[in-house]
Amino acid sequence: MRGKVVLFYPPYEGSPLGPPLCLLALASTLREAGFQTVIIDAAIEPNYKKRILHELPDALCLGISVLTGPMIRVSIEVAKAAKALKPNIPIIFGGWHPTLLPDETLAERYVDIVVRGPGERTICEVAEALAEKRSLQGIAGISWKTDVLRTHNSDRKVEHLEDLPLPAYDLVDFDAYERVTGIRKLPYATSVGCPYACNYCTDTVFYNRRFNALSAERVVHEMTSLATKYRIQEIALLDSNFPVDLKRAIAIAKGICDSGVKFTWTFQASTDFICRMSEDDIRLLAASGVSYMGFGTESTSPSVLKLMNKRHQRVDEMYETARRAAIGGIRVTFNLIFGYPGETHEDRILTMQTMTDIGRQFSNINFSPNIFTPYPGIPIWPELRSLNVPEPKSLREWGDMPLGVNILPWLQGEELSRFNRMLDYFLLNSQFRKYKGTKSLLQKIVLPPLRYSVLRRIRSSYYAYPWEIWFSRFIQKPVKRRSLITGQQLPTEAIKAC
Repeated sequence: MRGKVVLFYPPYEGSPLGPPLCLLALASTLREAGFQTVIIDAAIEPNYKKRILHELPDALCLGISVLTGPMIRVSIEVAKAAKALKPNIPIIFGGWHPTLLPDETLAERYVDIVVRGPGERTICEVAEALAEKRSLQGIAGISWKTDVLRTHNSDRKVEHLEDLPLPAYDLVDFDAYERVTGIRKLPYATSVGCPYACNYCTDTVFYNRRFNALSAERVVHEMTSLATKYRIQEIALLDSNFPVDLKRAIAIAKGICDSGVKFTWTFQASTDFICRMSEDDIRLLAASGVSYMGFGTESTSPSVLKLMNKRHQRVDEMYETARRAAIGGIRVTFNLIFGYPGETHEDRILTMQTMTDIGRQFSNINFSPNIFTPYPGIPIWPELRSLNVPEPKSLREWGDMPLGVNILPWLQGEELSRFNRMLDYFLLNSQFRKYKGTKSLLQKIVLPPLRYSVLRRIRSSYYAYPWEIWFSRFIQKPVKRRSLITGQQLPTEAIKAC
């Protein structure tokens, strides 16, 4: 072996999807290049800091994958501890946040190198340079520094996914993840990128609207082989928009059906692509094991969708997507964004009323409402600055930023209270739908008049004296946030303002 690379994935909110696919992809190319790789995932390693420090003495470097938010705080703690133990060890930050803010990330004294964008080939070249004690000059796709100078090398040319090896799933302890989640599940990506350019989305910045996909044949082979070899029950696709290539998507579903291998799988999409499928295509998806689809519908107000640059998003297609998914018995989550700059109270009323109607017609639909969060690097930031949205100025400040908590200057005071009251009723009505079909006394006597009253509130947008909300707290707390990848419930403390 040419040396050891330690890779760390910090803890995050919610149940893990499985092993960190980003690090498995790096481990695969590193292994091809002759390097030993140690992956430490906080999701299954409670003493992760102790384990990292144990692995560092003979390591070439420590790589940390970083997303915006609380993951940054742990990344900083680990990086500082690593430097305290071994001051000269190179610390590499990679992932979404460092890619979007490389100079700001590199400004921290405990960060030596930033890998920008997909890092499968980049990390190998960095490891080779470190092993041979060569300069990092000329390695595409990195930012790095000496004692006095920060250097941003040229961007790396995008590599076709088909030319990359299978992520190193053989390094995964699937039993450990099953003990944490209760299911044998793995994340997998058939593609990266999305052709759309929504103004609030980091994907358009990260992948520049390029759709880069594996062939249908390779996807079928890898998914069925992985499911068989590791006894996988569910595969969660991390694709930003899986069915962009409709012919390919249908070929994947057909290939899985023809293989006879049984597992469920989930994906994210936009409603326009689902509406281009036939009803038989939807039945094929269901037969292949698709159990869930997540959609970034965000709003039903035409003016807000225009502000978001979601001209491809149509309300009639939201209804049609719900109907088609119901044909296959596929669960669906519609993600909603409230508080987007330029959104009015009337826009929120329209969205909640329309989504309430969709939920009334289709029992397979769930909703995940969120207050607009200004992630780094998104196209709308110049406008946000002009609106006095507070912008973190350092890596630490981004780590302290409570994602999902309201920091919007235009959604405060009475306006915020009115929104929260509307949201309470919307979620309460959505929760009532889950009681359908039960035979309990609660269902027969209490819930019908309560639900009727809640529906009247939503339709009239009258929310004074919210006795239904007070009463409902004795029944069950509603689910507020769901993962778009799997539909699972997420921590709820982030939906309301502090």
